[in-house]
Amino acid sequence: MTANMGTIDRGARLVVAALLVFAAFGTEIAGSGVLFWLALVVAAIFTLTAFVGTCPLYSMIGLKTCRDC
Repeated sequence: MTANMGTIDRGARLVVAALLVFAAFGTEIAGSGVLFWLALVVAAIFTLTAFVGTCPLYSMIGLKTCRDC
């Protein structure tokens, strides 16, 4: 897989993932039901794609947010 995410996109995904984990564990917003697990799953996906540098959805629609790829 070739990288299709830029540095800002990857950083933003990590920030959003951290906020989702905080919302799941640190607040009562997500509770302990479906929203709790949804927040954790989305945070895990965002973290994984940020570290790998490739977003499968970007590949499907032909979007690239990096300059060098």
